[in-house]
Amino acid sequence: MLKKLASFILFSLAGYFVYQNRYRVMNGILGNAMLRRFAVGSLMGIPGIRQKLFQTVFSGPSEFR
Repeated sequence: MLKKLASFILFSLAGYFVYQNRYRVMNGILGNAMLRRFAVGSLMGIPGIRQKLFQTVFSGPSEFR
C-alpha cells in the first residue's frame, strides 16, 4: 500500500513538472532530429490526427467573407 502511494505521488509530481515545463519539453524533443522524426511519425500513425492535418493542409483556398 505504501509503495503504491509513493509511486502515485512520484508520478503526480513528475506529471506536474512536465506540465509546468511543457514548452521546454516540447522544444527539447522537437530540437532533436531523431526525436522529432519519431514524434511526427507517432502522431501520423493516429488516424484522426492524420486526417485532420491532411484536411487542413490540402484543402483548397478558404473564402473570406
